[in-house]
Amino acid sequence: MLFIPSLTKPTSPVATFSIVGHDPNNGDLGIAVQSKFFAVGAVVPWAEAGIGAIATQSWANTTYGPRGLELLKIGLTAKQTLDHLIKDDLGKRTRQVGIVDANGTPANYTGVECHDWAGAVSGKNYTAQGNILAGEAVVEAMGKTFEETEGELADKLMAALSAGQKKGGDKRGQQSAALLVVRKNGGYGGFNDRYIDLRVDDAEEPIQELHRLLDIHKKFFPR
Repeated sequence: MLFIPSLTKPTSPVATFSIVGHDPNNGDLGIAVQSKFFAVGAVVPWAEAGIGAIATQSWANTTYGPRGLELLKIGLTAKQTLDHLIKDDLGKRTRQVGIVDANGTPANYTGVECHDWAGAVSGKNYTAQGNILAGEAVVEAMGKTFEETEGELADKLMAALSAGQKKGGDKRGQQSAALLVVRKNGGYGGFNDRYIDLRVDDAEEPIQELHRLLDIHKKFFPR
């Protein structure tokens, strides 16, 4: 697969923290993300039911989303997919990516030129990553909370996101957040796999607002 990376750099990095997760009980895949960046949900989260979920951030290369899902679809592992994505990318030193495949296997990458603090933690069925963070405690809290929280994947992802914010989150502040969970035929009318697709594009407390939207979603679309 030939990939010619663009030489045009975005005007600002998608400095953010995100968690990509999998529910082994029902196969749900998803991403929760927050950033001091407008409409982060339009950039970071990508997922396909039965295939995998990807968060692309920092100086985000948005081709990593669709290309990564195609690579997972033909049978590559999360790590193999990640290696293919960054291999020929001239901007890979500025990228940050988290991937979880349909088996719950995680992989992540943080380029050496991502702004401090930048890094990731991963475990069974999840990877949590971030850049321009208050510190390593942000992603550590996200991972621990994901592991300890009961309930559906959406609840685990949101709990992890809140835990990361409590540890300082994006050190520049808050602006937008998003939650994407995919499930086979889980969308409206069963016509697509967008089980939950919620975004807060610009708010003082976007995670709190995202929690409110998720509560409304549960009332309109009971499990």
